[in-house]
Amino acid sequence: MRIRLIGEKGRQVFSQNLKITRLGKLGRIEEAIHVFSQLTLKNVVSYNSMISAYCKNGRISDARRLFDEMPQRNLVSWNSMIAGYLHNDKVLEASELFDKMPKRDLFSWALMITCYTRNGELEKARKLFDLLPDKRDTVCWNAMIAGYVKNMCFDDAKKLFGEMPVKNLVSWNSMLAGYTKNAEMHLGLQFFEEMEKRDVVSWNLMVDGFVEVGDLDSAWQFFKQIPNPNVFSWVTMLCGFARNGKIVEARRLFDQMPHRNAVSWNAMIAAYVQNHHYDEANRLFMDMPERDSVSWTTMISGYVRVGKIGEARGYLNRMPFKNIAAQTAMISGYVQNKRMDEASQLFSQIGIRDVVCWNTMIAGYAQCGRMDDALRLFRQMVYKDLVSWNTMIVGYAQVGQMDEALKIFEEMGERNIISWNSLITGFLQNGLYLDALKSFVLMQKEGKKPDQSTFACGLSACANLAALQVGKQFHHLIAKSGYVNDLFVSNALITMYAKSGRVFDAELLFKDINHADVVSWNSLIGGFALNGYGQEAVKLFEEMLINGVVPDLVTFVGVLSACCHAGLVDCGLELFKSMNEVYSVEPLVEHYACIVDLLCRAGRLEEAFNMVRGMKIRANAGIWGALLGASRVHQNLELGRHAAEKLLELEPHKTSNYVLLSHMHAEVGSWEEVESVRVSMKKSRAEKQPGCSWIELKNQIHVFLSDNQLQPRTTEVCNTLTALTAHMRNPGDLSEFKSLLKVFY
Repeated sequence: MRIRLIGEKGRQVFSQNLKITRLGKLGRIEEAIHVFSQLTLKNVVSYNSMISAYCKNGRISDARRLFDEMPQRNLVSWNSMIAGYLHNDKVLEASELFDKMPKRDLFSWALMITCYTRNGELEKARKLFDLLPDKRDTVCWNAMIAGYVKNMCFDDAKKLFGEMPVKNLVSWNSMLAGYTKNAEMHLGLQFFEEMEKRDVVSWNLMVDGFVEVGDLDSAWQFFKQIPNPNVFSWVTMLCGFARNGKIVEARRLFDQMPHRNAVSWNAMIAAYVQNHHYDEANRLFMDMPERDSVSWTTMISGYVRVGKIGEARGYLNRMPFKNIAAQTAMISGYVQNKRMDEASQLFSQIGIRDVVCWNTMIAGYAQCGRMDDALRLFRQMVYKDLVSWNTMIVGYAQVGQMDEALKIFEEMGERNIISWNSLITGFLQNGLYLDALKSFVLMQKEGKKPDQSTFACGLSACANLAALQVGKQFHHLIAKSGYVNDLFVSNALITMYAKSGRVFDAELLFKDINHADVVSWNSLIGGFALNGYGQEAVKLFEEMLINGVVPDLVTFVGVLSACCHAGLVDCGLELFKSMNEVYSVEPLVEHYACIVDLLCRAGRLEEAFNMVRGMKIRANAGIWGALLGASRVHQNLELGRHAAEKLLELEPHKTSNYVLLSHMHAEVGSWEEVESVRVSMKKSRAEKQPGCSWIELKNQIHVFLSDNQLQPRTTEVCNTLTALTAHMRNPGDLSEFKSLLKVFY
């Protein structure tokens, strides 16, 4: 009786352990925790199952806590924990645990080798491989080869492959996968023909490789030669057709399949959805003998993608077993359409939410500027990943709350390149260029390598500060980092040099670009315009058209601005006319502002005013400001008064508008009007903004605010400025002037 009871308990524990493993794989981690906590009799397998469940769901700290609490551990426990670290890219932790292992098997060594190679640390992986106590087993050899090919070290991989004492099919396929998954199909084909052993995996790798590089003809030829294609073979070829819009060929292949499983049906439904054939997708969905969660989620996601929220919700409502992926897809649809109340309602109905679900909801609030709601959810999250933290940084940056963004950033336990880029971009978007550059320096001190986005942001900060020397240092660093040929970075370099007054250096960079895009052309056109080279800007615009690059809104802002500064009235008017008539580009207020300014500079005030009155869109402060300034120059008091009224409606607290209008009245002797303007200025409580300037000196940027009495060396600066002013009036003796300047060097 006792033996039977123990056997019954054993079966129950075994059943519960399997349940924990299954729930972990399905992402239902809270249910797995509940099952584990209810176990009265836990064995080592129970602990190992729960550790794996934690690791697969990103809760690595909980997995380690449980590992440390285990009353006894076996080799599987150690391997499970290392595998968890590998799954969550925790190389250092995996290495430390590997060193502590009382006993290792070949799987332990293979795990650690894979951990290093996945992180790009090939030298450490090779050192570990060379320390192997048993070199006869193929598992570690295959892991090392796979690491080499994944990092595109094909020569090292082939050399090691040649040294293998015994090769199995995994060895051959590992080498082949390295070529095919890295788009090296010429080398892949050559290796495939040399293979001593092949199986269906080998053939599938070749088909998949050709599909990935867009060579459907070769993929199809290989598919037809597969001796015994499996479901994966058929699905790979089907997806290849679908990805290239060949939906008829995909359906023909689907109909020819000898055996179809849920994966096959889902692949064909996904093919219809990707190509926006929703009626066909729905018909196939209804014909399915058995639908799984992927089938329902595919339909919901497809309708969400094209904004058919009602249809997507209809599928979710009919879904017999709601899963988190489908519900998250529906929340994403609501978020994309700014329907946050409905998203919130659905979110609240989900019992067990995964991190993706939380992040989708937080991102929705952030995109809508509802940062209080985003923060509330963020604080409720028990387990946050890097996406959660980065989303909050981006959200606060978008609403201009950089103090809050920085606070979140500093709270982070771990940061990746996206975290740093989000912070730097936030500073940049909010005009805090010095903070952006300081963050770049701190990022490097932390050991994070900048990418193309980081460099582009840093260059943009330099451009806005006209910090040429710092920008040049960025240029040298970019060359060393290998991003000098990146188009995104090249465009940022062009803008930096152009805005720093080195437009011809920008032009040299432009000429070195192999495939310039519209942003490249816009950057240089804008640079010429900014530096007063109007003719060159127009000429470059014409070259752009000859090269077949279609101008956009930014292009026309640049070239019209160039015409304005160079006084090219007829050219500017012709270009403005061509925007809509030739290029189907609807002018924005910025384009009208350029033309109004162009006409005003030429003294054609009436024509400019008529254009403003005929605008389809509301004139902004820039347009009325141009009219007001021109009215003063040409002493058109009536137009000036009208422009001033419009301008004061838009910018009632800006002092300069009142001052300009007051000067106009004073110049014609209307002193009563002058007094009236001054009274109006006081009533509006217009405040003069403190002046701000900066200078780059010895690779440092010094900022000066006119109302900041705490600025270091303020007295010296003021004394120097007073002396300089005196010498400007009496420039006879420059000796004192030179000695004063030495104070700052």
